[in-house]
Amino acid sequence: MFMKSDCIQTTICQERKKDPIEMFHSGQLVKVSAPMVRYSKLAFRTLVRKYNCDLCYTPMIVAADFVRSVKARDSEFTTNQGDCPLIVQFAANDARLLSDAARIVCPYANGIDINCGCPQRIHDDIIRTVDLCRKAEATGVSWITVHGRTVEERHQPVHYEAIKIIKENMSIPVIANGDIRSLKEAENVWHITGTDGVMVARGLLANPAMFAGYEETPLKCMWDWVDLALELGTPYMCFHQHLMYMMEKITSRQEKRVFNALSSTSAVLDYLTNHYGI
Repeated sequence: MFMKSDCIQTTICQERKKDPIEMFHSGQLVKVSAPMVRYSKLAFRTLVRKYNCDLCYTPMIVAADFVRSVKARDSEFTTNQGDCPLIVQFAANDARLLSDAARIVCPYANGIDINCGCPQRIHDDIIRTVDLCRKAEATGVSWITVHGRTVEERHQPVHYEAIKIIKENMSIPVIANGDIRSLKEAENVWHITGTDGVMVARGLLANPAMFAGYEETPLKCMWDWVDLALELGTPYMCFHQHLMYMMEKITSRQEKRVFNALSSTSAVLDYLTNHYGI
């Protein structure tokens, strides 16, 4: 659930093109990068923005750790002037700690999101889900994202009809989430559910350029990732893992074994140069 920040510092985001709320009222599909733990950090957000992503979330951040630890703040949250619009997601079970965490980041973000998706997704009884969403709306949230599975479901098909029912019963914008792997699928889900946008997680990990219409990660996107990761000081494990996801569809099983075993940035750069001319 998203609540708009009242203390946006416009000097931080003076290059942002649209306010998030205005985007959802444009009548166009709003393409959103999900809050993925370990992955949705500044370099990756910058990458997907280059390929038509409209709105980015940070990874889920534990509010209590963020408030209490300078190390956690330095590790979990970095941004820059071009990182807009940006939504910071927190997980919290203490209102005061959530408020304190929000105050720390609000000068650098367009809004604060509360993670309510672990484990509550949709209920088996759609009436309960609609009731929960209406209660959230009544508290003043600006929009809601719905993952269309129950808590017991992992790989089963997403219940897009349930998301559609929720949207029909809400006055605020609703984002659909779940099993979207291409721009065509994103557009189909948008039309089926009648929502205001779609949120993608694993699909963007595998293909950060999917919102630009690419069916698999183009070599130019991999090159962009290398440049951004090195420029922004991305830790090696994260740098390597993102490339593993991006190369999943374009490498053989043997190539995967070799690439996945690489243990340094220089080794990765040599491999990419030799195999892909990067």
